[in-house]
Amino acid sequence: MKILLLGDYSNVHATLADGLRQLGHTVVVASDGDSWKGYPRDVDLRRKSLGLLDSLVYCLRLWRSFRRFRGFDVVQIINPVFLPLKAEHIWRYYAQLRRHNRAVFMGAFGMDHYYVKGCLEGGIFKYSDFMMGDVERRSADNDIWKEDWLFGEKGRLNQFVASDCDGIISGLYEYQACYEKEFPQKLTFIPFPIKEKSDLLSREKCDGSRPIRFFVGIQKARSAYKGTDVMLSALERVKALYPERVEIIKVESVPFDEYQHLMNNSDVILDQLYSYTPAMNALEAMSRGLVVVGGGEPENYAILGEEKLRPIVNVSPNEDAVFQALKELVKNPERVSDLSAQSREYIHLHHNHIKVAQQYLEFWNKNRVGPH
Repeated sequence: MKILLLGDYSNVHATLADGLRQLGHTVVVASDGDSWKGYPRDVDLRRKSLGLLDSLVYCLRLWRSFRRFRGFDVVQIINPVFLPLKAEHIWRYYAQLRRHNRAVFMGAFGMDHYYVKGCLEGGIFKYSDFMMGDVERRSADNDIWKEDWLFGEKGRLNQFVASDCDGIISGLYEYQACYEKEFPQKLTFIPFPIKEKSDLLSREKCDGSRPIRFFVGIQKARSAYKGTDVMLSALERVKALYPERVEIIKVESVPFDEYQHLMNNSDVILDQLYSYTPAMNALEAMSRGLVVVGGGEPENYAILGEEKLRPIVNVSPNEDAVFQALKELVKNPERVSDLSAQSREYIHLHHNHIKVAQQYLEFWNKNRVGPH
């Protein structure tokens, strides 16, 4: 098949493209590289700035690109807002994709109308990016996302695209749970794709003879939203107790290639605090044998059909719970090695990018309805 993957978050489409190509398909990835992260793509859709001249130049580039985005068997957009434009300007580009290609699918991979709605309405999650039990997590960012996705043009675009497209693919339990009530017939869950790291099979064991290296990736603008601030505070408390047994590797807003290199020498990664599941960043770490501290709720394993492996150190979303979990790892370093081996097996069983690509092909083939 001839496939266009439009937009990217956290390297999902670039990794999926590699798996699809290995299965013999022609794939074009068009994205802005997820901003400063710089993920690989075939067509660069980066926008230089929001200035008038740069915006005019960018619109011309888009016009030229979209003239080539025709005749694909499958187009998959990463999100209803799949270009770095205001939502009101995206409608026309979606219409072009629909008119000139055989089928269009939408990813439920991140922030959108149905995710925000599902978090706030309650009854689905014990905690989330927007709620802690019955208490709303208020912040300036959350208020903006609520306004945009529930009441603004982003929300209207999302609702239209979800209803109009040929199918919706969720990548995590949370997104599946938020979409399944309204779109049971056109929704499927497919795990995120990850390339296994055969060149990193040998890792230095944790046996107490050296400090455990804890990796913390920080995005300043999203630290509170992801809970990184809470987790880092808990880790610093553990280091104060065991200064010779804990090493902290902090990385702040670096490109993906550099991020991967720095991650390779770590043992444990602190992931998102308010998530039920490990997303791409954590899964990438697990493929390298790192142990994830973060979201590993029973729902995560259930949606995968995983009954045996439990590689993720699941923590409740509060600092004391994180502190206790980290302290136990430091006191029992051999557990890190055991969970590391489980992490690699978990990725092989559920996230191997070629296996995942095959699942996408099966869903796309089942739901392609022909030319529009």
